[in-house]
Amino acid sequence: MADEALTKKVLETLDAFRPALNAEGGDMEFLSIDDENRVHIKLTGACDGCPMATMTLKMGIERYLKETCPEITEVVQDL
Repeated sequence: MADEALTKKVLETLDAFRPALNAEGGDMEFLSIDDENRVHIKLTGACDGCPMATMTLKMGIERYLKETCPEITEVVQDL
């Protein structure tokens, strides 16, 4: 389980990215950070089931998150 400082930084970063999803009618829900520093999220709204969701997750959210939180190894979507 991630420490509080990392969790806070991840949440702040996700909140900064959120307007990009909201502009397209989507959103995300932070679920957890596991022992391997993988961030688990759930895409919601228009993002849920969107054919571009994987690209949004990897090329958008994950890339942005790794820039601000280099400890994060991956972002994965939980259904």
